[in-house]
Amino acid sequence: MKKMLAALIVLCLCLSAAALAEGTYRVGVCQLVQHVALDAATQGFQDALTEKLGDAVTFDVQNASGDSNTCSTIINGFISDGVDLIMANATPALQAAVAATGDIPILGTSVTDYATALDIDDRSGVTGMNVSGTSDLAPLEQQAEMLHELFPDAKKVGLLYCSAEPNSKYQADVITGYLTALGYECVDYTFADSNDVASVAQNACDGSDVLYLPTDNTAASCTEAIRNVVEPAMMPVIAGEEGICAGCGVATLSISYYDLGYATGEMAYEVLVNGADVSTMPVRFAPNVTKEYNAEMCELLGVQAPADYVAIQ
Repeated sequence: MKKMLAALIVLCLCLSAAALAEGTYRVGVCQLVQHVALDAATQGFQDALTEKLGDAVTFDVQNASGDSNTCSTIINGFISDGVDLIMANATPALQAAVAATGDIPILGTSVTDYATALDIDDRSGVTGMNVSGTSDLAPLEQQAEMLHELFPDAKKVGLLYCSAEPNSKYQADVITGYLTALGYECVDYTFADSNDVASVAQNACDGSDVLYLPTDNTAASCTEAIRNVVEPAMMPVIAGEEGICAGCGVATLSISYYDLGYATGEMAYEVLVNGADVSTMPVRFAPNVTKEYNAEMCELLGVQAPADYVAIQ
């Protein structure tokens, strides 16, 4: 009788462990680099899944320190560990994940244009691959209109971004069309990496009346270096997102990266728990944009923000 009871207890424990295992999920998060926007997106993603799953989800969050090769190493580690889903925060992380696996569901965030990032022609918003996610693309036409609202008398706009980030070039190309239609002359000023940010920024200041910085991860991690150039040059910067604007800009039409990451977490729940097919999930966009200004930089440069702009806190 005792042997039967012991066997029954062991069987129950095994069944309980199996049930628990079936209801738990491991998620690997690869973030390209540490800066305010990407940090907020990762936090929003974790918060959304934790609110829905509690202790049933665990995260392995790793930062590549701006190195795309490190992204590949991190992703390969996730694959070896058998994670249930990969969240890739920024374009190089997404590209590394796609190159490494066609089986594990991948959700990106802080990616401007998935067609550009994945080198596909379909711009319908559905990749047809084991990939979907959220885009941080703010309305570029409205950003051009913001620049025109604040600097109607400017003639030359310098577009400052990292040449190694294809989505930055995409934004620069698109907004150039809008700015040209508004009468501006646009010139690209590109840096290869953080080492030449300051020198390229100085060239941009020398040849421009106002600068535009798109949502660019290298620029976002180098805002202090950029500010050290643009402030003494009295050069205003319109930024593609709040973090860059807070560091060196005067104004931005920005999204909430926390909300973007949170939306990605909601998509992850649909994939993990409800069995949604990631290959048919449309890429989502931020629901709201906000006109914001950097009060300190505006005061230093003598820029008057309109009444409908909100100060960055």
